Amino acid sequence: MSKSASGHAQPHVHHWETSAAPLLIVLGILLLVVFGFVSWFSYNNILYTQICAGLGVPLLLAGIAKWTAEALTQEPVMEGLTPIALPIFIVSEVFIFLGLFISYWTMRLSAGPNWPPAGTPTDMNLVLPIIMTVILVASSLTFHVAEEKMTHNDIGGFRLWLFLSIVLGGIFLGCTIYEYSHLFHMNFKPSTNAYSTAFYSITGFHASHVVVGLGAFLTVLIAAMAGRTNKYLTFCVGLYWHFVDVVWFFVVSQIYYW
Repeated sequence: MSKSASGHAQPHVHHWETSAAPLLIVLGILLLVVFGFVSWFSYNNILYTQICAGLGVPLLLAGIAKWTAEALTQEPVMEGLTPIALPIFIVSEVFIFLGLFISYWTMRLSAGPNWPPAGTPTDMNLVLPIIMTVILVASSLTFHVAEEKMTHNDIGGFRLWLFLSIVLGGIFLGCTIYEYSHLFHMNFKPSTNAYSTAFYSITGFHASHVVVGLGAFLTVLIAAMAGRTNKYLTFCVGLYWHFVDVVWFFVVSQIYYW
């Protein structure tokens, strides 16, 4: 209840917020990750994979762009709720990653000395993951500088350091694509053995989070180029990116070096 100018109680008018962005993102992930992966890995159907990717990627990017645009242009119903809500979302992401890691740990411990299984290359590149780790950590540091620039109303500096974060994230993703291409040429594919299935599932799932983070970075940068910024959105995007960074340490230590 609220009071009018005359002091009488007024019923509170509930405000509903609606958005098509979550639906677009879910449809994009469904087409790209679920149907696309099944078409490629289960049925080896390149045409269906290309169709799913061609539809899923634009939907995913459109959903991210729309959600970010709404965060920049709409007033929140409850001030300061976003920095509380996003960590709850990240906890759910932690459990998804944890499920993948538990599956890998169970498989790894059950194999004992018979690990890695037959078909795994004996000369896998273990230097590249270290380079990728340095790149990803550097991208978190550059984004931290970008946040500091925005705090001090240095929009030009914010745009510059955010752009550097995007470049570093893109290089990291490029390293992943290069590694996959190299391993495929070595005939190490998701269907090769149990380790390859776990390897591509966990690293691929992490890479999908990098793609989402880069999409959010790009939409924030485009808005900043037009002079629009939002401290809550910037905080949430940064928190998500730092989470992706932390998870990578577990990916490297468990998948590459254990």
